[in-house]
Amino acid sequence: MTTKGNMDKTFKLNNGVLIPSVGFGTWQTPDGETAIKAVKCAIADGYRHIDAAAVYANEKSVGEGIRQSGIRREDLFVTSKVWNTERGYDSTLHAFDKTCGDLGLEYLDLYLIHWPAVAKQFDNWREINADTWRAMEHLYKEGRIKAIGVSNFLPHHLEAIAADAEIPVMVNQIEFHPGFMQKDCVEYCNAKDILVEAWSPLGTGRMLTNETLKAIAAKYGKSVAQLCIRWAMQHGVLPLPKSVTPERIRENLDVFGFEISDADMQTIDRMEYCGGSGLAPDEIDF
Repeated sequence: MTTKGNMDKTFKLNNGVLIPSVGFGTWQTPDGETAIKAVKCAIADGYRHIDAAAVYANEKSVGEGIRQSGIRREDLFVTSKVWNTERGYDSTLHAFDKTCGDLGLEYLDLYLIHWPAVAKQFDNWREINADTWRAMEHLYKEGRIKAIGVSNFLPHHLEAIAADAEIPVMVNQIEFHPGFMQKDCVEYCNAKDILVEAWSPLGTGRMLTNETLKAIAAKYGKSVAQLCIRWAMQHGVLPLPKSVTPERIRENLDVFGFEISDADMQTIDRMEYCGGSGLAPDEIDF
């Protein structure tokens, strides 16, 4: 689904919460001064949505960057994720407390199950995911999370969660970029009013040198990165670009002043597989 003319600075979740339509990713951002500076730079440049995770092992630095930014907490949207080794009811509650402590925050705007428990690893995968979700629901009801969701869930994982859930999934963060659209998953989420977020919206470095994307980007006077981010947004998908380079951090947010034509959107949509991570949720062993 292409969202023609989507120039909005926010998306609305199915519980009414507004989420800034471009997030700043912190995956693979080195802990310490690099992460602190990157987050401070992003916030100074206008990002109000920070995407973190416990397994990134940099949440203390991300939190310090937030603190040093001087921005009021209520003006930021901060996400984190519970890691695979912490799934289950009690473990998820403990993981949430640790993440809040590391980030130096009293609440999160969004908390996600980072990867689904799957049949390849667990006979009781459905029960594990249900127990984890029940903990998320508990935290949500307490007001410690404004919205709850998942990451890397495919439709059959989402179906299982929905059958056992009291509160519906609000977000599914998946790998999404030109050459890897996961159309079935995106269409399922759209039908269920689940916002799709895109991790790795720029794919790999190989994508930034893709001749098709370079040619289209040149038509708009934009970089390939800006083209990929805008393309995701026009599909109603929330991109989470990441960088530690100030110029690129700034550039990745400058995506509201142009619109990709239907013809160019379709050309990008037809690209063959490229730039993918190769990670398949049902095949993971971590």
